[in-house]
Amino acid sequence: MFKNFTGFNLVDSLHKMNVEFRQQIKWLKKKTIEMIAIAAVTLVIWFLPTSAFGIDGLTIVQQRIIAVFAFATLMWVFEVVPSWATSIAIMGLLLLFASDSGVKWLCNPEQVGAVLSYKGIMACFADPVIMLFIGGFVLAIAATKTGLDVHLAKILLKPFGTKSERVLLGFLLITGLFSMFISNTATAAMMLTFLAPVFKQLPANGKGRIAMALSIPVAANLGGIGTPIGTPPNTIALKYLNDPEGLNLGIGFGQWMLIMVPLVAVLLIISWFVIKKIFPFTQKTVELKIEGEMKKDTKTRIVIVTFIVTVLLWLLDSFTGINTYTVALIPLVVFSATGVIDRRDLEEINWSVIWMVAGGFALGYAMNVSGLASLVVKNIPFGSFSPVLILILSGLLCYALSNFISNSATAALLMPILAVVCTAMGDKLDAIGGTATVLIGVAIASSSAMILPISTPPNALAYATNLVQQKDMAKIGLIVGIISIVLGYAFLYVFGSMHLL
Repeated sequence: MFKNFTGFNLVDSLHKMNVEFRQQIKWLKKKTIEMIAIAAVTLVIWFLPTSAFGIDGLTIVQQRIIAVFAFATLMWVFEVVPSWATSIAIMGLLLLFASDSGVKWLCNPEQVGAVLSYKGIMACFADPVIMLFIGGFVLAIAATKTGLDVHLAKILLKPFGTKSERVLLGFLLITGLFSMFISNTATAAMMLTFLAPVFKQLPANGKGRIAMALSIPVAANLGGIGTPIGTPPNTIALKYLNDPEGLNLGIGFGQWMLIMVPLVAVLLIISWFVIKKIFPFTQKTVELKIEGEMKKDTKTRIVIVTFIVTVLLWLLDSFTGINTYTVALIPLVVFSATGVIDRRDLEEINWSVIWMVAGGFALGYAMNVSGLASLVVKNIPFGSFSPVLILILSGLLCYALSNFISNSATAALLMPILAVVCTAMGDKLDAIGGTATVLIGVAIASSSAMILPISTPPNALAYATNLVQQKDMAKIGLIVGIISIVLGYAFLYVFGSMHLL
């Protein structure tokens, strides 16, 4: 009765506003406490005597880099600010307190040891891997702008017919394919939109809706494993694997896909069996209707040709001699010159991801150029460590972290450390397939983390449909995640043993 009186909506809005305000105050207090605690830990590490670290020859600059690393770890884990903001803070701290352009009286090489080059730190934002990201983003933007993605979805899903289980398989495979070249977030959003009319056809009390909704995040997460541009952890791994001043393994785009695409295909088929077994369909058929058309004009033809040429050049990089990073700039050059994309389209590039990755690279650069990495190698007997133990611990740690924080942040955190460990272990890693098994394994583990709605953006999007409960997502995420990690490492071991990595 009270709800019927005139003006109740204003009272209700006021009540909701008060609740949200109290929740916001509580959240701010929590984040403030976390920030103070992180600052305290960072400052303690910053001002400790260098002898307290037990590393012979440790300089003050190297100690500051350790403090910045601790700061980054805690900020990424607790997400006091967005991940990209932490990355910018990393670069700022390194420039101000550890570079040749830092605070004059705090960066005197005679007092604090060899400092970093400010140009080197800033160059992390223009790293070749960043160009790979930009190329992938531009291809995705052009495909969406011309309607090519919708057209491909229509064509590729048509052969799966109307049988519910086959439509489920179609969505798994097509979502996985798209997420190899388009961000998993954009792919998930698009495919969930296509599923909207299917949800309406399926009975509300059946499990078919849950199966369909879960198929999208599972496929989007796993599909990203297939190519170096599929997900940020892949490109981060590739950077450390191919670094001329580091491991210098020279793994190309085609070489990556040769191993990872079959792995993704197997994982998607397994996921299909798991999902339809746990969430069986009661309605055996559904009609699939996808709205939207591809533009039939010159710009669309340019996008199609450029997409094909780019992928072919990526696959044939060892034959042409044009590396993966250079090829990534071809779409940007062609699309900007022909007017396929404009200034507004460039604003659609996910710059926060690029900043996130650049900050991680700056951290790795600081560890290597400062001599901290080599100093750690000399002081810690990594050569005596068990390769299997390193493999298991790195995979489990990455999987655990990626379920709660950004997989990009996890990879940016672990890759520099593991690159140092792998370098120190040398030939001992041949027993598990080589260095690539460890670093690419971490990339696979990060993509396999999909237990919670917060684990990945595709999970969050699927959860937002209100068709999936957290327990359903956790069940599928755990089963598929474990299978993905085990099979992924098995694939890497086999190919590593055959010296194909």
